[in-house]
Amino acid sequence: MTPTFSYSDLLPVGPDTTTYRSLGNKGVTTVKHGEKTFLEITPEAIATLTETAIHDISHYLRPAHLQQLANILKDPESSPNDRFVALDLLKNANISAGGILPMCQDTGTAIVVGKKGQHVLTQSKDEEAVAHGVYDAFTKLNLRYSQMAPVTMWEEKNTGNNLPAQVEIYADTDHPDEYSFLFIAKGGGSANKSFLYQETKAVLNPTSFYTWLDEKLRSIGTAACPPYHLAIVIGGTSAEHTVKTAKLASTKYLDSLPTSGDAATGRGFRDLEMEEEVLKLTRTLGIGAQFGGKYFCHDVRVIRLPRHGASLPIAIAVSCSADRQARAKITKDGIFLEDLERDPAHYLPDTTEAQLIDSDANVVKIDLNQGMAQVQKQLSKYPVKTRLSLTGTLVVARDLAHAKIKAAMDAGAPMPDYLRDFAVYYAGPAKTPAGFASGSFGPTTAGRMDSYVEYFQSKGGSFVMLAKGNRSKAVTDACKKYQGFYLGSIGGPAARLAQDCIKKVEVLDFEELGMEAVFKIDVVDFPAFIVVDDKGNDFFAQTAKPMTIGSKP
Repeated sequence: MTPTFSYSDLLPVGPDTTTYRSLGNKGVTTVKHGEKTFLEITPEAIATLTETAIHDISHYLRPAHLQQLANILKDPESSPNDRFVALDLLKNANISAGGILPMCQDTGTAIVVGKKGQHVLTQSKDEEAVAHGVYDAFTKLNLRYSQMAPVTMWEEKNTGNNLPAQVEIYADTDHPDEYSFLFIAKGGGSANKSFLYQETKAVLNPTSFYTWLDEKLRSIGTAACPPYHLAIVIGGTSAEHTVKTAKLASTKYLDSLPTSGDAATGRGFRDLEMEEEVLKLTRTLGIGAQFGGKYFCHDVRVIRLPRHGASLPIAIAVSCSADRQARAKITKDGIFLEDLERDPAHYLPDTTEAQLIDSDANVVKIDLNQGMAQVQKQLSKYPVKTRLSLTGTLVVARDLAHAKIKAAMDAGAPMPDYLRDFAVYYAGPAKTPAGFASGSFGPTTAGRMDSYVEYFQSKGGSFVMLAKGNRSKAVTDACKKYQGFYLGSIGGPAARLAQDCIKKVEVLDFEELGMEAVFKIDVVDFPAFIVVDDKGNDFFAQTAKPMTIGSKP
């Protein structure tokens, strides 16, 4: 018997309910060809829309995301650390909304997805117009250039404008008179926490799956700056489609999918019940909003896709505290961009509550200029998870600087005095606006520097490190052996750190590396937590032990 033909889009999204603001109609006209009316769009209109979108997603957030941060402050089950992180992220959003300092120093890779209706006419290569808009935004604004061009297989050079962008244009037959866009700026932190797993049917039962998922969620850690918007995609017609679906789901782009499956078409769907169960699971992990607590995730999206019988790809992706994306569209009525929150002050708690959180009596003040031996001695008095306030001098060095320093030491050079004398902050700033001491200057992921720690500490330096995310056991062992410490900085509030905490920045070494140079910075009341101490204790190692899980969390 011949099967009945039945068709559905693989990801059949519903109506767009986004609230938009108008950018005018310059460069947008309608023209008649025969009996049909077509929408004609100039390259300049696409470039201007792109530039504006990159600006907005670098400085503004969606109202729903801000409300979720505000809800953490009101939840009696939130840990003090949950509330402290949430409040700092809300403060950061208010500073960033000024349009000068971007919300995160890692202003990301520009990813643009376009869907072009069949009655839309453009005059040149649309990808080039989008790229030009990306170029204009990154070269004009206080954003960071992070794209490395391969010169040879082993050599790279920063492109100096954050190009190339990832631009994908698709045909849209459902909306023939519209050109729609999704603009995303994913930084290295959140992108590095996108994972693809090739599993088997053995995982497709509640007991096995939740046990598997518990392990994978713990391995994500905090390097990408939670609280996260978590996306999980189970199945897929190819590995690459599974991962791409997870990326889109993390931006809420697929929220309007059906919520049940269809045996005739195999279409994808959201499992709302499982989303609630996974969210409950994330709140038992103990990781919380970076330093212990409940809010590892704001929310969860779970999407089930069809699969080949011999394959089971599963993808996990997160959107971080810099939840940067916006939808846009061009229609006969003009150019429209998602209306992000431009005045987030009303999400902050009242003064009394803010003072209550900020005046936590357990905060330990550390004078970074008292000498390294004294800093180590003071830190040794406190357990992991202790909240700190740092004032004094930090040296800033990250990936390329570490590699250059080690290469020089391997060739016989002494360790630089600055690694002996100062705590080292793993970071790289965005551009500095006029009138500011610093551009947005939040921490980078610590794990990329793990391989240097034992070597540097054995040579008498890098005893106190400051960054975001978890470290390897090798770092914990080195700190125990050499009386070192790893301090966790809050991942996310880069604009607040620049405005409120960083008072002076000067280049110390490797100026040619740009944002990866070695800097010397003066800080006041810079927030941090003890994550790894000199006794071999590691906060994140405590949360890495899987819990006993039944069929459901």
